[in-house]
Amino acid sequence: MAEQSMRARVLQSRDAIELLSDKWRISILHLLESGALRSGQLQRALPEVSSKVLTQTLRRMERDGLISRKVFTIIPPRVEYRLTPMGSSLIAPLRNLCHWAKAHCSERDRARREYDQRESHRSASSL
Repeated sequence: MAEQSMRARVLQSRDAIELLSDKWRISILHLLESGALRSGQLQRALPEVSSKVLTQTLRRMERDGLISRKVFTIIPPRVEYRLTPMGSSLIAPLRNLCHWAKAHCSERDRARREYDQRESHRSASSL
């Protein structure tokens, strides 16, 4: 029974990570928090992402139920994206995670420096 419980927790964690693991998803969720945006507005807000990757990411997010897409049949066509209720419900946990990351960035940096120093000493001593 305990093994099934552990497996369920692992699967739940994996599901959560899968929903957010794409490089641009968290940024897109934060951008859409204030309301619907057109794809061009998202592209300008995220100039580092190609339009192809942005489109692929938006489609996967729509498939996962995090955002909705509305097409306006005008010339030229216009497409808007907005958070779904499920996507909106992610904002508070994401904000908490971001605050946690910011609060611990100096600890993380120190741990990385210490680790890198240990590894460089190990590498030097094995030569």
